[in-house]
Amino acid sequence: MMECSLVKDNPLLLPLNKEKTAFDGFITVKDRDFRIRILLPPDQQLKKAKLHCCWQLKHLLREYEQIVKQRLQQSADLSSFILELKTVLEVCLKSHPECRSMPPPQYYSQLISEMETLGWDKMLFIDTNFQTLKLKAEDSSGRQHVLNIKLKSKHPTEAPDCSADLPVPLNINWTPQSTLDQLHSQFLLVLESLAEFWDVLDEIDTKTWILEPERPSRSDTMRRIAIKNNVSIRVEVDPRHPRMLPECCLLGAEHVVTPLRSKLNANMHTWNPDSSVLHNLRDVLEIEFPSPATHEKSSFNTECGICYSYRLEAAVPDQVCNDPRCGQPFHQACLYEWLRVLPSSRQSFSLLFGECPYCSKPITVKMATQKS
Repeated sequence: MMECSLVKDNPLLLPLNKEKTAFDGFITVKDRDFRIRILLPPDQQLKKAKLHCCWQLKHLLREYEQIVKQRLQQSADLSSFILELKTVLEVCLKSHPECRSMPPPQYYSQLISEMETLGWDKMLFIDTNFQTLKLKAEDSSGRQHVLNIKLKSKHPTEAPDCSADLPVPLNINWTPQSTLDQLHSQFLLVLESLAEFWDVLDEIDTKTWILEPERPSRSDTMRRIAIKNNVSIRVEVDPRHPRMLPECCLLGAEHVVTPLRSKLNANMHTWNPDSSVLHNLRDVLEIEFPSPATHEKSSFNTECGICYSYRLEAAVPDQVCNDPRCGQPFHQACLYEWLRVLPSSRQSFSLLFGECPYCSKPITVKMATQKS
């Protein structure tokens, strides 16, 4: 018959009867206490023992069941098994950091109560741990948005981590008395503060041809708008002041861009914040932008003269030969790689000077930015 020295080795685990066939108490690992009960057969054979544990411990050991059974079969006595069980738990907690702070039962009842107040119809997603949520929200213009929430195990005492597809940082006020319903209401206020910004960009997206970004998100503040073949304007809209004159950069061959730049500089004083950005751009540049109603997008998707593709990862051809008889576009990276291997090319600071691969006229490109 084996010796039961478990009481001395683990004072939180105590025998329930004189025969010492039932033990109940706690096992402590990394400052966390887990309730366990071990039942032995009358002959106290450890191989036939049954282990009962709290739901937190059962959750932690769900991937280690076979290992625990193996340790139970191989351990010489209860003391050594408890040591083995502690080792398994330490490995488990180290490999699953999120399990170190498993929420107590009242966390879940609190969360369900808050969701019932908010409305389950606003729930898009919740993970199996009930800690990662996605809530949907609609602004006054009917645009759909998603609020991503990562709850802490001490919710609502600890503020959750929140994120959304926004052009500005999402700043949420949180107190231990805050709820998901209040969080959602704050998010709606943020959306309304950005409504005019999205109205401006929605008009540009629907009434012009956008070259970049290919699939704009709600956080994107830049649009590269087609003007004509190989000519475009890149605008950066301020989310806080969306109707003010945006940062503008004209892209294309110099002989085409120079007159447009002159008009922009001469007419920018006429910019009217009460009018839309698109209307103002038409006025100051004295042009009509091609739109989906008047042009096919393929009219502006001119391939790079070196790699013969339109998109190179996320980039489109934005380097153009300045010779009016040529006007061939290139990706910056393609042109840079082409020129840097030619012995006739020369470099000055970040600029590379060489000859156009098509017409041999002078062409310049900035050094390609190295990806970190």
